[in-house]
Amino acid sequence: MAVTVRIPTPLRTLTGGADEVPADGATVAEVIDHLEANHPGMKERLCDDKGVRRFVNLYANDEDIRFLDNLETALKDGDTLSIVPAIAGGSSL
Repeated sequence: MAVTVRIPTPLRTLTGGADEVPADGATVAEVIDHLEANHPGMKERLCDDKGVRRFVNLYANDEDIRFLDNLETALKDGDTLSIVPAIAGGSSL
């Protein structure tokens, strides 16, 4: 199941400069695992042992996954997952 993942500028070094990459997965967690397999280092930038890092926002089709099912949010073919760094001082991806 192909999902388009929008990559913010600070993470494009992991994707060879690409601002969008395809990924497979039925949930956000599966997509992140697929990203990690193809772009090593991505998962540690997005997640910690508690789930999605505080300063990272993930949007499934413009909906914040924190208000859906978090990492278990279902995705379907053609969906978009956007990675958006939080706008706050002191933290960066």
